[in-house]
Amino acid sequence: MTKLSVNVNKIATLRNSRGGNNPDLLKVSKDIERFGGQGITVHPRPDERHIRYQDVRDLKQIVNTEFNIEGYPSDDFCKLVCEVCPTQVTLVPDSPDQLTSNHGWDTKHNVAFLTDITQRFKTAGIRVSIFIDADIEMAEYALKAGADRIELYTEPYASGYTHNRELAIAPFVETANHCKSIGLGINAGHDLSLENLQYFHERIPFTDEVSIGHALICDALYSGLKQTVHAYLECLK
Repeated sequence: MTKLSVNVNKIATLRNSRGGNNPDLLKVSKDIERFGGQGITVHPRPDERHIRYQDVRDLKQIVNTEFNIEGYPSDDFCKLVCEVCPTQVTLVPDSPDQLTSNHGWDTKHNVAFLTDITQRFKTAGIRVSIFIDADIEMAEYALKAGADRIELYTEPYASGYTHNRELAIAPFVETANHCKSIGLGINAGHDLSLENLQYFHERIPFTDEVSIGHALICDALYSGLKQTVHAYLECLK
């Protein structure tokens, strides 16, 4: 079964906009689990504009499902991840001032760097996923670097879905099938939504996990958090 990991960055963004603790990030995360979510994802950035490093520590104490921390493996990030020891760390190639993730790693060019980082996390007992574009060569080098899984950057699929969904999904199916054949687990995330998630899952039903934040939180403004989590889970049946 493909697990739904909910990225709660947007909850932290809303909280930080007014100070205080409303909405309560920890309560929302516990409610997501209570409503059926199978994981919580956070992406702390150096400026802590949404998820703060202390949030990561606090979430570790209350998350009962899978806890996934994603981010660029700076020294501070690596220290935090090794301190918290989440279920999974997802390595993304974001610059410090980047608004949101917009490309995967060039794993071939960065294989030595990623190998060192991956070994450090795996020694600590943490599953490692590397964020890549839908590209077989990038998957091959992620495996060489020691990754347990890759996360497919799905924005190109999402942006092409309404024009030609068969064409949009094709490189993802090809890459996912290759990953499966070489023993790499498959995660996916970025701009997946109620519009395009079910078709993605139909074509790549062996996806281990999808990480969804922005679209899910936006949908929850209209439908409520419980109903929205259930709707996303329904897409993954």
